[in-house]
Amino acid sequence: MLTVTEAAAEAITALTSQGEGEAGLRLAVQNADGESAQLALSVAPEPADGDSVLGAEEGPKVFLEPQAAALLDDKVLDVQEDEAGGVAFAVLPQHTS
Repeated sequence: MLTVTEAAAEAITALTSQGEGEAGLRLAVQNADGESAQLALSVAPEPADGDSVLGAEEGPKVFLEPQAAALLDDKVLDVQEDEAGGVAFAVLPQHTS
C-alpha cells in the first residue's frame, strides 16, 4: 500500500482545505507505457467509482485510481522542495529495514 509521509500529508491538507467535504488528492495513471507510466495528480472533490481511499476520516485523503493503486503499492508519496522554494510531490521507493 502507498505510504504518505507527514510532509506530503501537510501539502495535501493545504491543497484540499479549500474543497468541500471529502476533497482529496487523486492519482491516476495517465500514460501506461510499460515501465514509463506517468501519473496525473489532481484535487478531486470525492473519489471516483473504483478508487481506493487512503487517509483517516479527519485527515488528508488520497484517492487512487485502480491502475495507480497497483503501480504505487510499494511506494512512498513525499514532497520535495526545489531551489526556487517550490514544492512538488515525488513518488519514491519504500525503504525496507
